[in-house]
Amino acid sequence: MSESLLQQHQHNTTSSNKPQGKAYSFNISNPLAEKKIKWAVILTAIMMVAEIAGGYIYNSMALLADGWHMSTHAMALGLSMFAYVLARKLSTDARFTFGTWKIEILASFTSSILLVLVSAWMLFQSGERLLSPTPIHYDEAIFIAAIGLAVNLICAWLLKDNHSHGHNHGHSHGHDHSHDSSHKHHDHDHGHSHSHGNHDLNLRSAYIHVITDAATSVLAILALIGGKLWGANWLDPVMGLVGGVLVAIWSYGLIRDSGRILLDAEMDAPVVAEVIEVIEASPLRAEINDIHVWRVGKDQYACVLNLTTISPEANGEYFRRQLSIHEELVHIIVEVNQPMINNPYPQSS
Repeated sequence: MSESLLQQHQHNTTSSNKPQGKAYSFNISNPLAEKKIKWAVILTAIMMVAEIAGGYIYNSMALLADGWHMSTHAMALGLSMFAYVLARKLSTDARFTFGTWKIEILASFTSSILLVLVSAWMLFQSGERLLSPTPIHYDEAIFIAAIGLAVNLICAWLLKDNHSHGHNHGHSHGHDHSHDSSHKHHDHDHGHSHSHGNHDLNLRSAYIHVITDAATSVLAILALIGGKLWGANWLDPVMGLVGGVLVAIWSYGLIRDSGRILLDAEMDAPVVAEVIEVIEASPLRAEINDIHVWRVGKDQYACVLNLTTISPEANGEYFRRQLSIHEELVHIIVEVNQPMINNPYPQSS
């Protein structure tokens, strides 16, 4: 880097405390989901406080245990709501190169870790009670489980992802840099893409939290009824073990899906094959040297390509327009190398 460029770079980076540049937001906002989670948090928190207070007042360990168990779900739901709020408030912050959608994914990943802890707690408690049975107050326990089931079913109804259609303009920015010694032009083309978000992992994680609680309540009610009617005390801890395994399986699915997005492990996504197909079918022949595809929103992807071609007519803008037929590609950059042409600089878009 020349001294003049270095001085200009230092001036640009020190003249303001805030990063200069445009804030990109590719994600489809989901205000309905944020509102639903808020109500689910309120209901869960009220039920949690009531159960813990009742457990202390009436000296009921069953009530206390269910209340503290519900507190983990209240915390996870609160985390999901906080992620929506934070992603919305920071959506215009230029520090986030590809928007704030991954705040929601990070919340989903964290929530799934909490589910693993809930699963471990359920397995431990159930195993302990299976080996060392304790007297069960069936009527009280059934009543508690029934109330918890009702609250969780209401929350599940609230959080069910009905594929609500949010509206957002994902900007596909083609930067066509035809580099010569004078850097002639820098053209920006803004293509608007409308997408319907079908898989909100943050909402899904909140939904799974209340569904797992509802499922364990159903198992508990069945086990308690069986124990009360037929004296099968072993049913209660066995159902707890079954519930713990189910929670572990669901949490694994969340960890896998959210972790994949956080680590940008998207190169086996169908859109990658579609990008390759477009380049290979192009009338102007080009060879793919490098390709990077990653997700920047629900079913929305960014793509960076490095191509080599001997066609003098080919440039980055040409290939970018061909790729723009795929609406899920909302940010496309194409760099074109033409070794047979007397031009030491690549062209990019």
